Amino acid sequence: MTTPAPITGPRLSTPDVEKIKAFLTKTVMHELEIHPTHAYQYRSVVREKLDQAYDNLKLTLPNEVREGIIREVFDELVGFGPIQPLLEDPEISEVMVTGPKQVYIERNGELLDTGITFQNDDQVYRLINRIVNPLGRRVDIDNPTVDARLPDGSRVNVVVPPVAIDGPCITIRKFLKTRLTMDQFIELGSITPNMVDFLSACIVARLNVLISGNTSSGKTTLLNILTGYIPGHERILTIEDAGELKLNQKYVVRLETKNPNPDGTGMVNQRDLVKNSLRMRPDRIIVGEVRGGEALDMLQAMNTGHDGSLTTLHANTPRDAISRLETMVMMAGLELPVFAIRRQIASSINLIVHMARLQDGSRRITNITEIVGMEGEIVTTQDIFRFEQTGTSKSGQILGDLRATGIRPHFSQRLEISGSKLRNEIFMPGASSR
Repeated sequence: MTTPAPITGPRLSTPDVEKIKAFLTKTVMHELEIHPTHAYQYRSVVREKLDQAYDNLKLTLPNEVREGIIREVFDELVGFGPIQPLLEDPEISEVMVTGPKQVYIERNGELLDTGITFQNDDQVYRLINRIVNPLGRRVDIDNPTVDARLPDGSRVNVVVPPVAIDGPCITIRKFLKTRLTMDQFIELGSITPNMVDFLSACIVARLNVLISGNTSSGKTTLLNILTGYIPGHERILTIEDAGELKLNQKYVVRLETKNPNPDGTGMVNQRDLVKNSLRMRPDRIIVGEVRGGEALDMLQAMNTGHDGSLTTLHANTPRDAISRLETMVMMAGLELPVFAIRRQIASSINLIVHMARLQDGSRRITNITEIVGMEGEIVTTQDIFRFEQTGTSKSGQILGDLRATGIRPHFSQRLEISGSKLRNEIFMPGASSR
């Protein structure tokens, strides 16, 4: 981990300045309690009261110090405190708070120390409450973990003591406001034009696709991109824990899970939504990520007329993805024999696209794998494309090529029937797919 200069410039943190900020925060909060304001006026009213409270102090500090103090208190009152500038920086993909004195970010695949700190645990807790309270959730000793979402769609995970030993922790995976395009994906080296031609044909031909990969490997990003190839006349239902998918088609219905109420009632999980989606005349069902028993319902939907469905799951290899899918189906509680589960997987999933985050921080597709069928009690697969690592550069960059294996998929005829006649060179063995 490198430790550069603070990302957003120095924070003002002398004892006198901290007293000024604490006084202004307390004064403005008191004013807002006495004179509540409408939500649409909140930011402007806070700024007005903040300027007035500062002027009343009759301070003679330089303008840049004044503006720094005002900015930090404003961020504390209407934003997300010290990490507000990080959330506004489009180059930062993840923000991680570990106690009040450690704030890290991920930028371009690299973990960096920001130099930003909170005053104490209480300030971190105030930020946590600002995130979870509007969602009707709570974090305390009895409920030390929670998943939430910021208004812009960014995903938030919170862990507090006694589970978090070193103080309250916040992890924010930022929501990209600009959708990554396939051309950008190619430029990043995550995929090749030949692989794009192949995958787009698979989507149009209504193959069922499972995107697997390790944490932060780009699964949702790829899912977002691939949905762009779904024809605009189809009715698409998306099911997610936190709405991240951005589909541009006309007939899209977005469903999102609901956490239980404080009394434990009212929960709506992904399995409930998958079951309900079958009654909503979907042409395709897209599950953002399968994590449990909904995997069985998803497979059954794929097997009963809802071809062309897509989903993602955490796994380290395509083979591992199949094993994890088996485990998730077992979580449905129906006590199905393993052989029956594997037959269901083999008959439902056509293709596994595996994403990996490599040691140098790059994200790329490492396998495009066809599920061929069953051989005895084993689900059989074959790679259509594969990443072959050739070495590592002096700077630590992973070197290699995304190549075709020379194998044509068994469903090639299905692609042709749908109107996609792929060039023979796409599948030429050993040739780089660039």
